[in-house]
Amino acid sequence: MNGRSFWTAQEWMAWPSRRRARTINSLSGFKSANVIGTSDAEGVHNLSIVSSVVHLGSTPAQMGVVLRPPGKDAHTYKNIMATGQCTLNHVGAAWFKQAHQCSARYPAAVSEFAETGLTPEFHSQVGPHWQAPAVEEAALKLGLTLLKDLELPNACRFMVMQVEWADVPADSVRGDGYVDLEASETVAISGLDGYHVTKTLGRWSYAKTNCKVSRLQDPTRGWEDVSS
Repeated sequence: MNGRSFWTAQEWMAWPSRRRARTINSLSGFKSANVIGTSDAEGVHNLSIVSSVVHLGSTPAQMGVVLRPPGKDAHTYKNIMATGQCTLNHVGAAWFKQAHQCSARYPAAVSEFAETGLTPEFHSQVGPHWQAPAVEEAALKLGLTLLKDLELPNACRFMVMQVEWADVPADSVRGDGYVDLEASETVAISGLDGYHVTKTLGRWSYAKTNCKVSRLQDPTRGWEDVSS
């Protein structure tokens, strides 16, 4: 590695806006790549790509999603506020280009499913009350309902969501419940437009003081749970 680059917040503000956005969006590291599926009151389906999904808790299962400041084109935000639900679909290596196209600003009456060739899917197990379409091509898909809509200092919205259901490939679930995302060909995203496949460095034991961590020897079986 030759040399280093060092920037300050004051310097960034003098940069062209697109360069600033590319750089700062890269600094948070690799992120999950998902498309959010929603439906409006007229039944028009919408898809948008996001890279800001975070795990909030397991009991109950909750996730957080950051959305841009809502403007006239904030179809995902408006649909979630209107229906209280959405789907979260992991972007796969086979269709990441179509997922990326979902970032285009289509009119509200135009479905990104139709524009990108992706397929809306509804799960019979959920029931007729579920309006938000999942993406059939996605290996992992979740159904989320809105718990709280929070405004952040920069006017973005932090949506606290409850996980109502999950549809996961059975051969990606290991013996201890771990879901192997690499096996399902889920991709990661960096910055605004960089997509990546992953290579595992293994699963490692629970870290304890005065004890070296060890690598899991049988990834298919997973760890044996020990009561505390």
